[in-house]
Parts: sequence; structure tokens; C-alpha cells
Amino acid sequence: MKQISCTFVVGAGGALLLQLRDDKAPYYPEVWGLPGGAIEDGETPGEAAARELWEEARIRAEGELTLFARQELPAEGRVKHYFFGRTVATQADVVLGEGAAMVFVPGDEVLGRPFTPGTAEMIARFLGSAEYRAAAGDAA
Repeated sequence: MKQISCTFVVGAGGALLLQLRDDKAPYYPEVWGLPGGAIEDGETPGEAAARELWEEARIRAEGELTLFARQELPAEGRVKHYFFGRTVATQADVVLGEGAAMVFVPGDEVLGRPFTPGTAEMIARFLGSAEYRAAAGDAA
């Protein structure tokens, strides 16, 4: 199974960084997802998550990314590793490196859009978690 790492990036006010995939994406074009991608040979899932975040948005999380969950998607032939981290970066700091858009979305406005397989379920779980509340501070 293909190994994927992605990141819940929590910004000011508890906003999450979301990526709108462009029409050229080889998988799930024009749907929303999290910054992330394939784990390369020799990389740990955490290293891949940090690398993908930098390549796709040119931002970094404060400190090390922390594993939130692992999700097997047998129908997709994928295993997704979900990490999370807080950032002081704002929308003005984001440099789009891949996709049609990369935007911070308020936590209460995230769900309800089309997402890559498994992502909406994990976002809902993350938004209801102690990890999200801690990363968002008083805003969540």
C-alpha cells in the first residue's frame, strides 16, 4: 500500500490549512485535502509530513509535528499518516507550491466541502479532539 503523510496545521484562531487540489492532480482533482503527499524512500512519515508542508505552502510548524492518527484505506491502496502542529504563519506567509489554493479556514467552516477519501472523517475527529483544542489555544 502506498504510504501518505499529511498535516493538520493549526493557525491563529484555530484555523486549519487546507489545500484545493488543481485540475492537474493525478488523484482527486479539484477537491480539498490537507497539505501532504507520498512518503519517499528513506523518509519517516513525520519527515515526509514536514517536507510536504514546506514544498506545498512554504511554512513550518512550531516544533516537531506530532502523529494524530493512522488511517488504512484499502479501497484506495493507501495508508495515511495524519500529523498535527501549530504555526504562527498567517495567510500572507503561505506560498502556494502545489494545487489551486492553500488557505487557512476557520475550524467551524472546514467541513461541508468535497475532500479526498478519508479526509473529512479525520478532520471531524481532529476538530473534536483534545489535540486540536490544545493547538488552537483559547480559540477552539
